[in-house]
Amino acid sequence: MANKDVAAEAVTGSGKTLAFVIPILEILLRREDKLKKMQVGALIVTPTRELAIQISEVMNQFIQKFPQFRQILLIGGSNPIEDVEKFKTFGANIVIGTPGRLEDMFRRKADGLDLASCVKTLDVLVLDEADRLLDMGFEASLNTILGYLPKQRRTGLFSATQTQELDKLVRAGLRNPVRITVKEKGVASSDTQKTPARLSNYYTICRTEDKFNTLVAFLRQHKHQKQLVFFSTCACVEYYGQALKALVKNVTIHCIHGKMKHKRNKIFSEFRELKSGILVCTDVMARGIDIPEVNWVLQYDPPSSASAFVHRCGRTARIGNQGSALVFLLPMEESYVTFLSINQKCPLQRMPPVKDVVDVLPKVKALSLGDRAVFERGMRAFVSYVQAYAKHECSLIFRTKDLDFAALARGFALLRMPRMPELKGKTFPSFVEETVDTDSIRYKDKNREKQRQKFLQELKEKGRPETGKKNFIKNKAWSKQNSKKERRKKMAAKRKLDEGSDIDDEDMKELLNDTRLLKKLKKGKISEEDFDKQMTSGGKSRNRATGPVEDSGTEDEV
Repeated sequence: MANKDVAAEAVTGSGKTLAFVIPILEILLRREDKLKKMQVGALIVTPTRELAIQISEVMNQFIQKFPQFRQILLIGGSNPIEDVEKFKTFGANIVIGTPGRLEDMFRRKADGLDLASCVKTLDVLVLDEADRLLDMGFEASLNTILGYLPKQRRTGLFSATQTQELDKLVRAGLRNPVRITVKEKGVASSDTQKTPARLSNYYTICRTEDKFNTLVAFLRQHKHQKQLVFFSTCACVEYYGQALKALVKNVTIHCIHGKMKHKRNKIFSEFRELKSGILVCTDVMARGIDIPEVNWVLQYDPPSSASAFVHRCGRTARIGNQGSALVFLLPMEESYVTFLSINQKCPLQRMPPVKDVVDVLPKVKALSLGDRAVFERGMRAFVSYVQAYAKHECSLIFRTKDLDFAALARGFALLRMPRMPELKGKTFPSFVEETVDTDSIRYKDKNREKQRQKFLQELKEKGRPETGKKNFIKNKAWSKQNSKKERRKKMAAKRKLDEGSDIDDEDMKELLNDTRLLKKLKKGKISEEDFDKQMTSGGKSRNRATGPVEDSGTEDEV
């Protein structure tokens, strides 16, 4: 409100959405030149479509009182041409969207939408869940979007786990930002707990083979409550979600993950309305999502980053309500508890062992034997789990070499070990494969089975073996192949950025100067005070505007 850029951090469920929705409307109402139909005054960027929908609902409650403003929601899962037509017909002064769809909209000039011209009037940019948006995954899209926005704007970064890295703040366009940290009442500033005070945070230690049995027993004992169950990968959600539907009776179970394109919005809305039920999900539901009256957040797999742990727990105990969270750990992962209390200031207490645990794994095996789709999902889930484990950011605790693959395969109720490079040349005497020929397992879906038989027949006629194997790089683990692919993607995005950039010489000098200053600051050659002074003096000499220094955007945006 005082025309400063902000980087705000506050615990989950404390009201961050209102902290930017209200100032956005205040700033737009104070404008001297009123916004026309196709002029955008505010842009809110968020990492997931569910969160974008939620922000749009909150914004809608306010703009009902201000008919002069129109908002538009630009997210994946809908037809982009329909979005273009809607924008052209109704216009928009407030845009709420996800990075991928926003980037796409900026490139729709051929379809009659010149969004780059529409945002020239932009007053406010908000990055919600900013630390996630400033991660590598969104880098290319975010750079493209920031490149279209005017440098003279207010920028706000909001999250429960705010980034402390100065270079990331500069890249987001913040100059001399005001840092705001909202603390829990009565907590010393040096010991800021990042989870809500009324959240009871537990952990339990299970052997690999007992982990799923323990989860099923827990869910059965709490079936009249509302629960979220987090898994590390989409494939695990698909596999375990189906198993839970068969094993936990008389309770509504929904599954949601990032690879679901069109069903996600409907499933999310349905689960929000439930009084009790289970939502099996990936980290697509970890941030910002406000689901009423969630009693338990269960983390079957620890998340790949410590900050994601805080966000997952924050789906419960919101706005001063009580809530509980439980993470399932393997015996060799117990030191993660200490790591979280130091790294995220997130203390956990050990939960007494879950009672009445029964072995449900034979039933899961029976599901695989009865339907090829379940068998294949199990194999995919196992492989994706190992892949995700190899990429855990806390690699001193989560080490692939510590995994007992035989016990893990038993815990996944697999009929046989999958063929994957990580297992090549290894034998597993403690894992007993089922005697059944897995190629003989049929799909329950008759059409799928018909197609499979047709495919096998074609292979037979061509004289090829009857299993359609994919070609993998020899002797390379999948996880390593994947990181190579990511590196290639990054290089391609960088080339694309270089080719498409229209930076003039002066801007380039400015960018290089900012980068040099950052490097000096990191090496300790200059203090933060000197850094701020030099950035400020640089901003004054640029003759970009007559407004206050904080108004300058960063050239790094290009």
